[in-house]
Amino acid sequence: MLSTCLALGRRNLPRRSREYVRCITTPSIADTEHTREQLRQLLRETAQSVVVVTTLVPSDPRADTNGGGCEDIHVNAQGVYHGTTLSSFTSIALDPLPLVAFSLRIPSRMATALNTHVNNLSNTNTAHMVINILSAAQPDLAVKFSRPDLHPRPLEDSDVQWSRSEEGFPILSGTLGALSCTLISRSLPLGDLRWVPGRHPSEQIEECGGFTSELFIARVSRVERVPRVDGETENDRLRTLPLLYHRRKYATSCDIPSKS
Repeated sequence: MLSTCLALGRRNLPRRSREYVRCITTPSIADTEHTREQLRQLLRETAQSVVVVTTLVPSDPRADTNGGGCEDIHVNAQGVYHGTTLSSFTSIALDPLPLVAFSLRIPSRMATALNTHVNNLSNTNTAHMVINILSAAQPDLAVKFSRPDLHPRPLEDSDVQWSRSEEGFPILSGTLGALSCTLISRSLPLGDLRWVPGRHPSEQIEECGGFTSELFIARVSRVERVPRVDGETENDRLRTLPLLYHRRKYATSCDIPSKS
């Protein structure tokens, strides 16, 4: 009832007054920073699934303009392979379409690569990437694809086994699962929300430490068949459990003991 009354009251205000109401309800920079820090602390207590996103970027040098990022580059005759570790991946819908989402900090080669695919491919049913959902036996892969300073080319590492999807993107062996996905559009900027319907044109988002992020939403085209790791005789149980990021380290799930 209160929200209805406020909505009706705002609707009857003159235009300048409505803009003033919007202005005073916009959080201050100090409030935003406080909320950001509280959220960061809370999310450390929650477990996030860990994935490695892989794609192929055309060899045209103009396709890669941003540089940087926690990514692997592996040369291919048609371009270069990219891979990066994420803990921002989530499923957002099953009906009417299976949709997933994740965010990337920019500047990022991966962000440039994925947006290049959206621009160049007219067939909307063609996958743009593979999302490899890591198992609890693969924290080493998460590190390799997140630390280019220590592991500049993990796809060339003999310990990293992979095959190619129908579109030619790397499917990492031994993962919990792999999804070939098609982006529904270019990425959405999260540092400037003026594209969101209803946002006031004067609203600005303060960047933190010079970084900003972009949101990627994709439709799952196929659930891929994941090959086993050659010569793997251990960690069979860990292969069936998810790799999670919790309290700044890698972990996995376990059953809650039933009450006696």
